[in-house]
Amino acid sequence: MKRSRLFLSLLFVLGLCQMAVAQSSVDAMVKDWERSKAYTKEYLDAMPESGYALKPTPEMRSFAEQMLHLTDANYSFASAASGEKSPIGMGASEKATDKSKANVTKLVMDGYDFVISSIKKMTAAQLAESVKMFGRFDMTKDAALAKCLEHQAHHRGQTTVYIRLAGAKPPQEKLF
Repeated sequence: MKRSRLFLSLLFVLGLCQMAVAQSSVDAMVKDWERSKAYTKEYLDAMPESGYALKPTPEMRSFAEQMLHLTDANYSFASAASGEKSPIGMGASEKATDKSKANVTKLVMDGYDFVISSIKKMTAAQLAESVKMFGRFDMTKDAALAKCLEHQAHHRGQTTVYIRLAGAKPPQEKLF
């Protein structure tokens, strides 16, 4: 009798530990996305209004288009990974006609809010589920959101050059 109680108690404690670890993976992902949102906002703030139309070369995206492109990807990846319906159409942010600093900042921040809200609704078990991204890439939902985080960091990083070309100083790196 004592052994079975001890065994059941041990199972209960292990279950609680598993739940705590599982929740911490969602919490850690939310923390990473909140940091990325704040960092991107610093980039948006650092670029002068006149630099939002800046293109380093004619065939490249403008600063505003880079930021709106990463926003479109944020919506697409988060929607596919979480199952949440995106509130915007595919590529709608980059097609926006108002590419002013105020509007781009609003659209980009709204995109981050969608990602963060979608992740907060997920469980660790859901993050471990498989999903087919863009009809051809099999991965976990966790991996899909990590790819999205990588994508937005890539495009935000590209805009460092844009900010310098506009004569402004890019934000200090924000790793933690």
